Amino acid sequence: MHATPPDTPAAAPPDSLWQGLRDAIRGTNADYTRIPLRRAVFLLAVPMVLELVLESTFAVVDIFFVAKLGPSAVATVGLTESYLFLLYSIAMGLAMGITALVARRVGEGDGEAASVTAAQALWVAVLASVPFALAGIVWARELLALMGADAWTLRHGVGYMQWMLGGNVVILLLFVINAIFRGAGDAAIAMRVLWVANGLNILLDPLLIFGWGPVPAFGVEGAAIATNIGRGVGVLMQLWILFRGGQHIRVLGSQIAWHGATLWHIVRTSLGGVGQMIVAMTSWIFLMRILASIGSEAVAGATIAIRVMMFTMMPAWGMSNAAATLVGQNLGAQRSDRAEAAVWQIGRANMAYLIVIALLFFFLPRELVGVFSDDARVVAIGAEWLRILSYSLFVYGWWMVSVQAFNGAGDTVTPTWINVVFFWMIQIPLAWWLALRLQLGHTGVFWAVFVSETAVGLFTLWLFSRGRWKSKQV
Repeated sequence: MHATPPDTPAAAPPDSLWQGLRDAIRGTNADYTRIPLRRAVFLLAVPMVLELVLESTFAVVDIFFVAKLGPSAVATVGLTESYLFLLYSIAMGLAMGITALVARRVGEGDGEAASVTAAQALWVAVLASVPFALAGIVWARELLALMGADAWTLRHGVGYMQWMLGGNVVILLLFVINAIFRGAGDAAIAMRVLWVANGLNILLDPLLIFGWGPVPAFGVEGAAIATNIGRGVGVLMQLWILFRGGQHIRVLGSQIAWHGATLWHIVRTSLGGVGQMIVAMTSWIFLMRILASIGSEAVAGATIAIRVMMFTMMPAWGMSNAAATLVGQNLGAQRSDRAEAAVWQIGRANMAYLIVIALLFFFLPRELVGVFSDDARVVAIGAEWLRILSYSLFVYGWWMVSVQAFNGAGDTVTPTWINVVFFWMIQIPLAWWLALRLQLGHTGVFWAVFVSETAVGLFTLWLFSRGRWKSKQV
């Protein structure tokens, strides 16, 4: 273990909160292994929080407009997202591995290796997109039917699924390239990209869903078209910045050439993250299938509730993502104690924030869900889930940070096994038993989620505190 170098005098905290916010949003060339830890957390967390808040704003706005078409349209989005969750599993799993590798190389001071890793990550994203595109374009109707879609969804929702899965390469590239930026410490760039992508999507949503002037009304399919256009523009922006050079990383044209060893290293490191997310996301598919057997209102209510949860919890996820970068870079710089201190600091902030959100979910659930639907049954179901979720959010905040600490260290396998136990072996069987055998319906599903996610949060935090993640080599 190398001696811990002192923080540099040049890395003093900002003179004011305004100066700190400006630096965080604009981006800096700060060394996150040497500047004061509180400033490092601030510079990384602020853009990551803003990035994910806007991402969740897109999700909420998207479902707001779709909900105007009725519960079956919302169910179309929910059922399609059951498959998109598999795609997101791969995208987020790759992002975990890529963030860890880029952060570790940057922490070691090896900029060339970081850039080569980034270049090869683009290949991985493109190759991973092909099976999803083919399945979505060719078998959209069959995939919706498999999830128990109603007649309206099978008639009107096929185009939505074809657009979302057929254009999935923009989703994968958006995740992967932003993971590169975050691992390098260029969180402000990732934030600005999503501002553009999701801002454009929000503007196009009502235009393409409802039509205006010469633009026809595409209905629920219009939401998918808007998403693809917005994210496609975001990817073009990412590539331009990546090859032009950010604050901490730049990819050269020569590094795009196929580099098998590096590509395989990315895949091997990311497999645990992919598995981790697949386990978590496929559990959601089974939950949605159980809810679909109960009715479209149950699916719609759950879909709206999860969108509300995504929106309100994104600041916590943003702070947790900052932990992954700080852990990776500081382990690369042989500063494991600083890496651990960052996790505890962010965890306390997460817990405080999510206690506030829990109070909102408990006291105002109908008001929150009612923003997106005026269907009394849908509102009642969605509100019930938010209230049940409120009981475990403070534990969930610690789980977020602990998991990202493992991922930032490059140990993506441990969270995978944790998810297998708590989501596949506890959550799914418990949801089925409560909902169908005990005939508790959607309520049983919601309580199963509460039990499993509370348990996984407590266990993961205990495992993190043991400290074995500090010795992980990537």
